[in-house]
Amino acid sequence: MASSRLEKIGTIVTRTQGLLRSGAMKWDDRPLWYDVVQAFPPKEEPRFDRPPSNISVRPVFYAEDTVRAKFHKQQNRYLTNLSDARNKTASQHFIAIYNQLQQQGALDEEKVFEAAQEMLDEKLGQLKLEKTADSTAQEQQPSTIAAKHVETKPAKTVQLQDIFKE
Repeated sequence: MASSRLEKIGTIVTRTQGLLRSGAMKWDDRPLWYDVVQAFPPKEEPRFDRPPSNISVRPVFYAEDTVRAKFHKQQNRYLTNLSDARNKTASQHFIAIYNQLQQQGALDEEKVFEAAQEMLDEKLGQLKLEKTADSTAQEQQPSTIAAKHVETKPAKTVQLQDIFKE
C-alpha cells in the first residue's frame, strides 16, 4: 500500500500506518494529525467512494451584512489592511455610525445611509489628521528631549594628560 499514491488504495491513515510499520517513516517523523486520529477515530471511514452526507448548510448572515454589502458596492475607494488588528476598518466605522443613526430612528434607510457616509468621511479625516499629528509629534519629541538634555548638562572636556596622571 505504501508504494501506491492512488487515493483509491487505502485511506491516508492506513497508508501512514503501513509506512510506520515498514520503517519507511520513522515514528518521530509521523504527521501531527496521526495521534489525534488514533485517539479520536472518525465515525465513518474517510474513503473516496463514500457518498457525501446529505446535510444542508445553513446560511449565516448577520444584520449588518446587507449594509456592509451596499457600502462596499458604492464605496470602493477605501483600502483595508488585514494585518492591522489594532485599528478598525472603514466598513466597521461605517456600520457603527449607521447603527447609531438608525437607533435614533428619525430618518428613513436611504437618508441614514447617506448621512452615515458623510459622517464616515469626516471621522476618517479626523483620524487621519490625528495620526499625522501624532507622527509629527513623535518625530519632533526626541530632538527636543535631546536638546533639553544637552542644555541642562554641560559637556565635560577630558584632557588626555589628566587620564594618565598618577
